[in-house]
Amino acid sequence: MEVPVDAGVWHNSAKPPTAVVTTAALSSLGLLIPHPAAAVPAPRPSVEEVRTRVDELHRQAGTAVQAYDAAAERTEKQRALLSALMDQVARTTQKLNETRRLLGSHAADRYRTAGPLGGTATLLLSDDPQAFFAQNHLLNRLGGREDALLTEYTRARAETASKRRAADTVIAELERAQEELRGRKQEVQGRLTAANALLAQLTRPERERVQAARDPVGSGPLPADAPASAAGARAVAFARAQLGKPYVWGATGPHSYDCSGLTQAAWRAAGVTLPRTTWDQVEAAPRIATKQLRPGDLVFYYGDISHVGIYVGGGRMIHAPRPGAYVREDPIHYQPVYGSVRPG
Repeated sequence: MEVPVDAGVWHNSAKPPTAVVTTAALSSLGLLIPHPAAAVPAPRPSVEEVRTRVDELHRQAGTAVQAYDAAAERTEKQRALLSALMDQVARTTQKLNETRRLLGSHAADRYRTAGPLGGTATLLLSDDPQAFFAQNHLLNRLGGREDALLTEYTRARAETASKRRAADTVIAELERAQEELRGRKQEVQGRLTAANALLAQLTRPERERVQAARDPVGSGPLPADAPASAAGARAVAFARAQLGKPYVWGATGPHSYDCSGLTQAAWRAAGVTLPRTTWDQVEAAPRIATKQLRPGDLVFYYGDISHVGIYVGGGRMIHAPRPGAYVREDPIHYQPVYGSVRPG
């Protein structure tokens, strides 16, 4: 039997105490600690929802890849510039040290020739005035050489300091470029991880359905197919030789490519240098209409110009599509076309 907490409150009362309900009783009745309701699982996304979201994530990853490529290109340029500046610093420092050594040597020669006395005292004490004037002429020549060396030393010191300041600036820019590169890499990896997590929720047959739905069928007006230029034909031949190689973001060959890495390599094989990213490639050559395409031309996709392929004729192009895919041939209208350019 449970004892009331404060029996003295009621022992003189005419009214007897009410019955005490035990904790055990409350618990048994389910009145003390409510049981949490079972968590309702989130509805499983449909195959179509997964396909749409994965397509969007891969498109966003493609945009991030171009930003990564741009950051990587800036990093390489800064490294090359820093290397050249450090070579210049080494050369100017060597020149500075050599000039300093020559100044010291000439100062010693001047002291040995003039002696510890001044010019007037030397003349007064000299037994051979003719020898003195010959010696004085030599001193004047040494003095002129010293002046030239001093001027050269001052210039070399200023140049060395300037090169070192420039190198410090480039080092700071390189560090910023490397930081951006790391951020872009994390962004790409985040998009791809999210896409893979969505696909992992599907069964294997469902994933195959998603893949089938993503394979392009192509629709839209086709070019008249003018003959390729010699350079365009070489670029197409190179692109065909890469069919089946894996897409790897940031890759420029020879074993894997991203989209702009492939088009850059194809035109390099044709003797034409293109910039690294889609955003720069689209500005590097004259624009042309889709109906005027000929083999070798570049076709760009999406409003943000985050994808590119190389036209091969017959309304088709070769490209490196996305992570998990391989260099392949597809219809040019497999995605919304932004525009086309003609390198060479």
